[in-house]
Amino acid sequence: MKFKGSASGSTQNNFKKIEAEDVFALTPKIKETRLLDDWVIWLEQRPNQGGRTTVLIRRWGQFDCQAQELTPNPRNIRSRIHGYGGGALTLESVGDKLGLTWVEDSHGSLWYQEWSGLEDLCEEAATLKELNQPLCLCRPKNFNLGDGLIDLGKMMWLGVMEKEGRDYLVTFSLLKELQEPTIIYTANDFIGYPKLSPNAKKLAWVEWQRPDMPWDNSSLWVGRFLDFERLELIKSVAGSFSESCKSISVFQPIWFNDNQILVSEDKNGWWNLHLLELDHVDGFISKCKNIWNIKAESAMPQWVAGMSTISKSNEQIIVLSCKESIWSLNLISECGSSTNIDLPFDDMSYLDAKNGRAVFIGSNPFQESTIVEIDLNKRLYNFKVRKNYSYPLTKELISVGENLWFKGFNECNTHAWYYPPLPILYDENPLLVKVHSGPTSMASRGFNLPIQFWTSRGWGVLDINYSGSTGFGREYRDRLKNGWGIADSFDCCAAVYELIKLGKASIKHIAIEGSSAGGFTALRCLASSELFRVASCKYPVTDLVAMFKETHRFESGYLDYLVGNFNESSFKYNERSPINNVDEISTPVIFFHGLKDNVVCLDQVRKMVNKLNNNKVPVELHTFEKEGHGFRDTSVNIEVLKLTEKFFLKHLRL
Repeated sequence: MKFKGSASGSTQNNFKKIEAEDVFALTPKIKETRLLDDWVIWLEQRPNQGGRTTVLIRRWGQFDCQAQELTPNPRNIRSRIHGYGGGALTLESVGDKLGLTWVEDSHGSLWYQEWSGLEDLCEEAATLKELNQPLCLCRPKNFNLGDGLIDLGKMMWLGVMEKEGRDYLVTFSLLKELQEPTIIYTANDFIGYPKLSPNAKKLAWVEWQRPDMPWDNSSLWVGRFLDFERLELIKSVAGSFSESCKSISVFQPIWFNDNQILVSEDKNGWWNLHLLELDHVDGFISKCKNIWNIKAESAMPQWVAGMSTISKSNEQIIVLSCKESIWSLNLISECGSSTNIDLPFDDMSYLDAKNGRAVFIGSNPFQESTIVEIDLNKRLYNFKVRKNYSYPLTKELISVGENLWFKGFNECNTHAWYYPPLPILYDENPLLVKVHSGPTSMASRGFNLPIQFWTSRGWGVLDINYSGSTGFGREYRDRLKNGWGIADSFDCCAAVYELIKLGKASIKHIAIEGSSAGGFTALRCLASSELFRVASCKYPVTDLVAMFKETHRFESGYLDYLVGNFNESSFKYNERSPINNVDEISTPVIFFHGLKDNVVCLDQVRKMVNKLNNNKVPVELHTFEKEGHGFRDTSVNIEVLKLTEKFFLKHLRL
């Protein structure tokens, strides 16, 4: 390929390539934002500390003040509940006191600590004071804890325990160390989102059972406390019922008051808000109404605990909704009237609201993820631009995703984001196809430095919302039912051909990359098409039979939906496994894998690499001792990106 000899226009004259070090320039990842009185609290994952996650707090509105770290090194806040974790942090306040519990990653134990100073009105006093040393509430055991809540009135923690193939609701006293868990409820299989009613007399939670995933088939349960160690009148009140053949998913219940529950439910094909009113006597539903009926999603796949798209401030409902992979913020009354707050963010998550205020994590094509504060009464928002990377990008140097609709599998309209190269450096446009993981995930348009890395080097990038992606309704998600490895790979190829037809990509210079489930789809593309000339796969699924036999509990039934029941469809598992289609692959592939990966076994990838080697297909495998399913360390991510670019340039002869 010829390199263009000259650049035109101010954008190209000012151009400088983004380096891999710029992409992972020690920018912390923000998660699980919370509001507490006059304070904002969040988790911060620090790549320069090996991905260690810590708790930070600052006053509302004080963006320029240094936040206080409540859990300094070596504490690492992370749960392993259901394999993917989340929900490791729980907090509550009483008067001037903050109570905080967290799951410590080093051995999975539960800790509690208190601080004072929440009501100190002195602007100079931005630091809370420790009231006690951290207290270890439970001994490290063969179980995982997470997704909890605390009641400072009863001084108890209540949450989910995963042990020996089953979930339990358990409690721990906040006053004792090294306890055994008190089991108050045993689920048939999985539990998520336990929520205590305002008067602490009722508990709501979500349940689902294998082979279903929570976004396919789940139900809302409610029980009443006799005391804080016993539940009675336990009933399923929404979602999928055993006597119904309809698959319904429920997401994130919150209590509107002591007898009303807000929940997102997709019985009409979209995750919409429903308000359930419980009978005062027996707890059965007396009323259920859809209070916001729109063709948009107010939920997301529950891969991790602690996700939040719904909150409540006084009598007002605040909800994040997603339409065609663009998020918006809405205020809704109990009667269903809604107001959209116009915000400069396309991607939003981890919403929390109280007393006329709201916080969430937001980003757009020009702004990296940051904490956003909103005054709900004045409709005013505020945030601080985060630019921790060493190479500052102006708007003119940022490639913005363009909507691309094309005919995908079964002639269905399918969506992707296309990022044009900035600047155009080649006579024939190289293209990188990104396949998101999940596969029930979503390609959003929030700021993405890895994408900008490639566009700054003259590449176009295609980020595809293939069949099964979230943000387009249940019917779009269900396109992948029994079709994983077929519909998704077809969509990826169809999207590329659409760009070639539009003159935005060179058929000679197409690369593809994916991780986990996205890696599986990428390998399926290589086996079914000669369109792709080079590929990169991080911890990919290569053997569906091995995954069926070896994967962790959370996903142990997922293949029933994606491929079919193994006993009835084992031939599909063999036919679609990349490991059994190696003879159809002639494309050079570079693999990356963590030695602590408990989701996809390294042995799967090693077998794939050996077979490709035997067929004399150019292949590389790079492993990382301390990484699991998803790389956290900065140095590892930099190395992966550099090796990927080097491999691509070599085999595309750029």
